[in-house]
Amino acid sequence: MSAITQQLSKLGITLSTPSAPAAAYVMAVTSGNQVYLSGHIAKQDGKPWVGKLGLDMDTATGKAAARSIAIDLLSTLNAHLGSLDRVKRIVKLMGLVNSTAEFTEHHLVVNGCSELLGEIFGDVGKHARSAFGVAQIPLGACVEIEMIVEI
Repeated sequence: MSAITQQLSKLGITLSTPSAPAAAYVMAVTSGNQVYLSGHIAKQDGKPWVGKLGLDMDTATGKAAARSIAIDLLSTLNAHLGSLDRVKRIVKLMGLVNSTAEFTEHHLVVNGCSELLGEIFGDVGKHARSAFGVAQIPLGACVEIEMIVEI
């Protein structure tokens, strides 16, 4: 059992079958030694996790949604690569947070994803990141995150 598989098991995380794209794109593309993962929206019970931070959702709930996206991103990456052991570095995340104009804790919401990647990959999981507040995300989801990975 690889170190990554052991860490996932220790954290009680089971990777799932990745979702199909919702429009005209693919979920992952490899170019050279980098994999670009399309934006993944937060899901709860297999359906879009709908909400707007600062209106009907608090930072802690948004952070939990972002953590769930990390698991979905890794499921897609694992299916694309055949093994997470091929990951050399998590390079960058871009997080979009469906929020009111007054909400200012986007960075704390996206920490849900960043922190879990750090728990799973250690130093390899440390990455550059952007976090933005947006007026809306497809299907009304509360958070969307995309990721770039070096292999």
